Amino acid sequence: MADADPQRDLRHSAEPVGDPIAAEAAPAAATPVIDAAPAEPAHKRRWLRPLLLVSVPIAIAGGGGYLWLTGGQFVSTDNAYVQQDKVSVSSDVAGRVVQVAVRENQPVHAGDLLFRIDPEPYRIAVSQANAAIASAQVALTSLRADFAGTGADIQAARDAIVNAQQDYQRQSELMRQGFTTRARLEQSQHALEQARAQLANATSNAAEARAKLATGSAVPGANPAIAAAQVQRDRASLDLGRTAVRAPVNGTISQSDRLQVGAMMVTGLPAVSIVANGRSWVEANFKETDLNHMRVGQPAEVSFDAYPGLKLRGHVQSIGAGTGSEFSVLPAQNATGNWVKVTQRVPVRVAIDEKSPRQLIAGQSADVRVDVRSAR
Repeated sequence: MADADPQRDLRHSAEPVGDPIAAEAAPAAATPVIDAAPAEPAHKRRWLRPLLLVSVPIAIAGGGGYLWLTGGQFVSTDNAYVQQDKVSVSSDVAGRVVQVAVRENQPVHAGDLLFRIDPEPYRIAVSQANAAIASAQVALTSLRADFAGTGADIQAARDAIVNAQQDYQRQSELMRQGFTTRARLEQSQHALEQARAQLANATSNAAEARAKLATGSAVPGANPAIAAAQVQRDRASLDLGRTAVRAPVNGTISQSDRLQVGAMMVTGLPAVSIVANGRSWVEANFKETDLNHMRVGQPAEVSFDAYPGLKLRGHVQSIGAGTGSEFSVLPAQNATGNWVKVTQRVPVRVAIDEKSPRQLIAGQSADVRVDVRSAR
């Protein structure tokens, strides 16, 4: 037929004639084959499954055994901080700051000048005390002269008594013989009484002068007025020396921003702080549930967030007498009934037993692990 497809006729003519199974296999043989990865041998898959079934339980059992054996031998916390002695330095005298000799973070030694207060008012006080001593010395000289004069007054009064006594006896004898008047006898008697009164007055003045020259048991051998003036001078000299404020310990200057020339210094008001060198410890806040086996003296290991890899040996120096909340400004009050039990933290001081190769700074974060095996 003219409408027949010549390609179709060609395909039909190429098809084999005979076994249908062979005919079905012929196109498959003509299809191109893509290379695939070689299949995993069956014997490898055969032992992998038993290995996993055995090794995983062994690993879990080993990890659990290790945790069981080592559990409870150490207690640790990361709520720990480096502590150092901090000395707040204030002035013992009031006045205006005229010199500042230190700056922030400057290392100082004990005795170094920190700042100086205007010394002129205290120099004037020393001069006033010296003048008071001189005045007391002049007064003492005058008292000694007065005391010496009382001796002459006493002798004169005694002589006057002798004369008045003799005149009275003479007038009495004349009165008995009738050669004098009673008025004259009474006059001589009055003169005798006056002489006796003068002696008593002179004796009293001498005792008073002697008392003013006496020394007390508190300052034997020294006149009280002079001793008081000397004490006043010593106090003024001490205040003058305290106008130069010096470092009490070796350390590093801190919080010196408020120390400025021209500032008015008030007695007892902290002016600068010094972080002391050579003594550092760690205050670790352990949970109260960790304290069952913790004892003073147990070894500890301290590591620091600022220095990865640095670990220092230490020991438990003391265990706090109260929790952190107990000594807080606003302690917890659970009397209202709305109470939720919270694990408390107890401060534990850990002493550092070895010198650190890196500088320890007050307030640094630290991790502490305490070996409690000795108490178990």
